[in-house]
Amino acid sequence: MPEAPLKNIALLIDADNASHHGIDPVLTVLAELGQVNIRRAYGNWAKPALANWNKVSHRFGLQPIQQFDLTRGKNATDMAMTIDAIDLLYDGKVDGFGIMSSDSDFTPLVTRLRQDGLIVYGFGSEKAPEPFRTACTRYIDVDQLIRTSSAEEGKGGDQTFDQDLIDLLGGAWKAASRDDEGFARLHEVGQIAGNRSSFDVRNHGYKRLSDLVRAASENFKLERRQDGQLYVKRTR
Repeated sequence: MPEAPLKNIALLIDADNASHHGIDPVLTVLAELGQVNIRRAYGNWAKPALANWNKVSHRFGLQPIQQFDLTRGKNATDMAMTIDAIDLLYDGKVDGFGIMSSDSDFTPLVTRLRQDGLIVYGFGSEKAPEPFRTACTRYIDVDQLIRTSSAEEGKGGDQTFDQDLIDLLGGAWKAASRDDEGFARLHEVGQIAGNRSSFDVRNHGYKRLSDLVRAASENFKLERRQDGQLYVKRTR
């Protein structure tokens, strides 16, 4: 049986509103979706503030897209990224997008892309406006992603969890198929929780959902069954 072709992913970077430090872990995350064959970074490259992006463009195969500041207070970068994204959408050769920005102006674009069934991952700051974060299939805090990527294997956050996170995972467990002992497959719980774009385990300092659940042992019990799969049960 032939292998399914890898999905084609486009990464569009708003260099004015993104940190160059995040490019490596961002590409690692997008590799989960497919091959990131389109990598474009937009900005006015004459600005000293973008010098660091210049330094990493060749290393990571980024295509710099020049956008001059034609009018004070107006960002031509947003418009250029939006036009290119729609062109890629209608070409029909892209299966998903990564949008690296914290700018809420991209909310209508993300909404439009998702209406065509495309996966859209957003990468930006923790303080990005909520409409942009929730519009994305997943929204990942780049600063936390950098910390998580550099952490030791199996290590995670500060071992504290707010009630919203516990309730989210608990609600996903409750919605999942459970056996007579109350256990649900961890993979299914993760899928249900992942329907909320604000949830990604990396935002909480963990590389895997199983690591997070183990750290939250006061609220959940995790066990591996003979079928090799992990199962989870809420205990409180």
